[in-house]
Amino acid sequence: MQRRIGLGIIFISLVLVIAYGGGGLLVYQQAMTTGPQCQQGLRAVWADNRPDAFVTGGVFDIRETDTTPYAMPHYETVTFPSRDDQVTIAGWYAPAPDTNNAPVVILAHGLNDCRLSPGVLLPAGMLHRAGFAVLLIDLRNHGDSQITTGRMSGGILEYRDVLGAWDWLVNERGIAPERIGLYGVSLGAAAVLIAAGEEPQVAAVWEDSSYVDIMRAIEDELIRNQFPLFLGPAAVTMGRVVDGIDITARSPEAAARAMNGRPVFVAHSEADTRMPVFHARLLAEVTGTEAWIVPDSAHVQAVFDYADEYETRLVDFFRTHLAG
Repeated sequence: MQRRIGLGIIFISLVLVIAYGGGGLLVYQQAMTTGPQCQQGLRAVWADNRPDAFVTGGVFDIRETDTTPYAMPHYETVTFPSRDDQVTIAGWYAPAPDTNNAPVVILAHGLNDCRLSPGVLLPAGMLHRAGFAVLLIDLRNHGDSQITTGRMSGGILEYRDVLGAWDWLVNERGIAPERIGLYGVSLGAAAVLIAAGEEPQVAAVWEDSSYVDIMRAIEDELIRNQFPLFLGPAAVTMGRVVDGIDITARSPEAAARAMNGRPVFVAHSEADTRMPVFHARLLAEVTGTEAWIVPDSAHVQAVFDYADEYETRLVDFFRTHLAG
């Protein structure tokens, strides 16, 4: 009898472990899997977007914007290696319209987007027409950049792509570090914050709708999809098992603390259901800045809903903090 009870306990324990691991794997796959070709599916309306001509609407209730004033007629397609792990990163570089000595801003998109997204093309155009050069990149496992796993890592690897872009500007284009800023939305915002935390020469960062750390972002997704919160740690474990990475190894919050007073602009929406606004408030507190919180935009849509104010704030921020 005792042997049966013991075997029963072992069997139940194995079932629970398998169920826990399976649930964690499901959450990890759903949260981290990317759609590399962002010109397919719902985003097909953006398939022909280029710096010299792009559209904004047609999907996700994004506001239609006249993008003609933001066209960047002269640009080149570039590739370069990410820092440290040499992943091939693709991008568009649009030099400043009037000078070869202009400050440059690197722009990084969100999850399942790429440089075709109006979420980075529009702010790039805002900066470009104000006299900045811009470099729009595809993060790894997105767009035309190298597919390594087909999954994102919450910024703990993507930051290397941002720093690869930074290295390319410094080493290949001769841009002084104090003249290079970083801009990111959602996943891209997390990546640029972590990049700035790792590279002390990054001059200034604009982050729009980042998370504080990937664990809290996963918990937000679990709550939004009505899954139990205990699957969050299981998903982290599956990251180690499946991809050999600890997705909690770095965080935007820790990176922001490491910036030691370098300028950060925090933008978010009170109505963001994908990334609740507490993320922005905590990042603003950590960086010692006041967050710009718009009242009623969906996730990363303030740039469309408040385009004029967004442009003014964006240009003023980088004009103030990039030398020259």
